[in-house]
Amino acid sequence: MFLLRLEKTINAFSDLLGKIAGILLTLLLLNVFYDVVMRYLFNDVSIGMQEMEWHLYATIFLLGVSYAIRHDGHVRVDLIYERQSPKTQAWIDLGGTVIFLLPFTLLVGYYGINFVAESFEMSEQSGDPGGLPYRWLIKSMIPLAFFAMALSGIAVILRAINTIRGLHSPSSDFPGNSQ
Repeated sequence: MFLLRLEKTINAFSDLLGKIAGILLTLLLLNVFYDVVMRYLFNDVSIGMQEMEWHLYATIFLLGVSYAIRHDGHVRVDLIYERQSPKTQAWIDLGGTVIFLLPFTLLVGYYGINFVAESFEMSEQSGDPGGLPYRWLIKSMIPLAFFAMALSGIAVILRAINTIRGLHSPSSDFPGNSQ
């Protein structure tokens, strides 16, 4: 039962990241609207607002990957997988997550910390006049998002273990369909 609660807690965190990404998407749309209106109606361009567009887009993408992992919305070759029983699928998920997802996400997350620290130490900011300061803020999304992806991977592992142990019903084929 502990593993089921832990899986549910991690999934709730991944869902929260998805909701944050959704809110940021709304902010991105408003930002783009503002930029277009200012550019074409008032012939005024804000470098800071243009940079904010790619900051928001990057954050949406990075946070959205954890959400996609949680809801099994990531890219997968389903040639063999979809024809397997839930327990076999769980074994495939377990192996793929342990061999591929976790090492990659933990490696990028770990090395991303120094990437952010260097940016912070040198007070990196935009090279463009009127650009955004504190470049380390957007760079900090890299390790944060990759550690969140690793956490979503742990939830996939827990789900696989719980499925193998028979603690998930066969009708809940995908993580997004359960609970």
